[in-house]
Amino acid sequence: MHDEFEILRQARPVKPSSEARKKALAAAMTAYDEADEKNVSATQGSDTVKRLLSKTSNGWRDIMRKWLWTGTASMAVASAAFFVVGGMYTQYMRDSGLAVVQEMASHPAGGAAFRNDGIVPIAPQPAPPARKAMESMVRAERGVAVAPAFVGNYPSPVMDRLPSSAQSRDRVREFKGSGVKSVAEHPVSTYSADVDTASYSMVRSLLNMGQLPNPDTVRVEELINYFPYDWQLPETRDEPFRPTVTVMPSPWSQGRKLMHVAIKGYDVIPETRPQANLVFLIDVSGSMNAPDKLPLLKNAFRMLVASLSPDDKVSIVTYAGHAGVVLEPTSASDTATIYAAIDGLTPSGGTAGEAGLNTAYRLASKALVEGGVNRVMLATDGDFNVGQTSDEDLKRTIERHRESGVFLSVLGFGRGNYNDQLMQTIAQHGNGTAAYIDTLAEAQKVLVDEASSTVFPIAKDVKFQVEFNPSMVSEYRLIGYETRELAREDFNNDRVDAGDIGSGSSVTAIYEITPKGSPAALISDLRYGKPQGADVPGEAQGEYAFLKIRYKLPDEDESRLIDKAVTDDDEVEYFADAPQDVRFSVAVAGFGQKLRRDPSLAQHSWEEIKAMAASSRGNDSYGYRSSFLSLVGLAQSLDRAAVAPR
Repeated sequence: MHDEFEILRQARPVKPSSEARKKALAAAMTAYDEADEKNVSATQGSDTVKRLLSKTSNGWRDIMRKWLWTGTASMAVASAAFFVVGGMYTQYMRDSGLAVVQEMASHPAGGAAFRNDGIVPIAPQPAPPARKAMESMVRAERGVAVAPAFVGNYPSPVMDRLPSSAQSRDRVREFKGSGVKSVAEHPVSTYSADVDTASYSMVRSLLNMGQLPNPDTVRVEELINYFPYDWQLPETRDEPFRPTVTVMPSPWSQGRKLMHVAIKGYDVIPETRPQANLVFLIDVSGSMNAPDKLPLLKNAFRMLVASLSPDDKVSIVTYAGHAGVVLEPTSASDTATIYAAIDGLTPSGGTAGEAGLNTAYRLASKALVEGGVNRVMLATDGDFNVGQTSDEDLKRTIERHRESGVFLSVLGFGRGNYNDQLMQTIAQHGNGTAAYIDTLAEAQKVLVDEASSTVFPIAKDVKFQVEFNPSMVSEYRLIGYETRELAREDFNNDRVDAGDIGSGSSVTAIYEITPKGSPAALISDLRYGKPQGADVPGEAQGEYAFLKIRYKLPDEDESRLIDKAVTDDDEVEYFADAPQDVRFSVAVAGFGQKLRRDPSLAQHSWEEIKAMAASSRGNDSYGYRSSFLSLVGLAQSLDRAAVAPR
């Protein structure tokens, strides 16, 4: 919380005089004590408010003193004004990148809700004396007139000048690209399957807002796997996917090739899909009080309910300061009851995410459907701040529950304080998948159009391992999957968790490989190493690589194996000869690498990426690929603007 106050402090960097600081301190402390008495009497019986009072009573004094002695008197008075006007404490929201008080509209003194674009008055109130004193002080110290944001209400003049660059507190996991590896030294590449699509939606949202994404927001495999592809389907559910491999020249690096590995999951026929037991775990904390959070979430879940079969079951668990069951297991045919429960949700309080997870898993286990689909669907912005809040603690909680046979879907909402890092941690360690919903159209895609892949698993703990032939390949680079890499020994260890695949889902991985003897090689041979390929058995001569896929069926604990040798039978001479879907997925891979500032694509232009995608767009019944072309154009314009001289 101190971060946001520091931002505010820096917004008015001129130090007031010593006398002004003393007056401000006295006024602030008086206002604080008066507000404290009113708050205690006005909030009897409110556990949330009492908890906040107990946690902040001394902290606020320290903060106000710090402000005064480090330079900004108006800050202390602004703090006091918020407490005097609001009439009570509530949680602090981070939607706007600030720690601001969200006051309860039901209180006689009125309140103010906050969202990304500023203060939205709920109940207009006369300007309190504290605000007049604050304005006078600021005028005296600054020599400027203070223009409040909303005349007649209780704004903070300081907020009006907050730079927009300080707005976002999104958390993303930092990671580095996997880089080029020598086959002589590292012949084996192992990674977990990833069918998540959250990164694509986040990138799209940022670009549409006129921002180039943080490179750590861009997980290239999630961009590639966002789109449906017509990869070869398996014939039975017992072998839920069949690999399709294509080797082709690299379109962005002369002297190298791409090895494209793709699978598509067995598609469950709607009439034969198993009964579903779904627990909606919904974050109703105060941080969800924004148009792109709880209101969008409600509409998304209403759409999902409408797509369920009558014999499916729906339960609802919510969490804010504590967790609670809002709806016991209810038949999906009883839409009126389910909709009423969803519509009645309102945001307030802290974010006890761990308690919510425990309650949801207990309810899912209580209503467990043998032979059916049992899934918790967590919908949140990830701002957990009550109970266990560290990523490691929550990871252990999730790992403990994943043995229950209950799967997990993580649906992220909102901007400004979205915790993508935590969402990834939860999804990757709990038999889970993650999506980010920024629009109603994305909710339609994830929860209706692709409901089978979102809800109905066909395989769990899916791992890939590729062994490269040193007589054919000298170097390789896996594009994406940096956060999904596994140790070589993890592949055969059934106790190691990996990604899960839903009905009809596609998983695509692309390697850039350097053929043996190519002048494009970056790594020199070892002086004392064995000649590459000297020990390759005769039957493996001519193979680029050997692909292995290990998986478990949803109700089994012992893995099964699929393998395939990659040979010149899988190769096309020219990139244009590759199948249409292969070429489009390569264009998306190029887009992702370009956004990540990957030096491998330094000479590959946005125009080339766009042309590649346009020529391979093919059947685009949902318009996803056309939308992608627009995103490439946006990225190109923003990139050009970012490097233009100012």
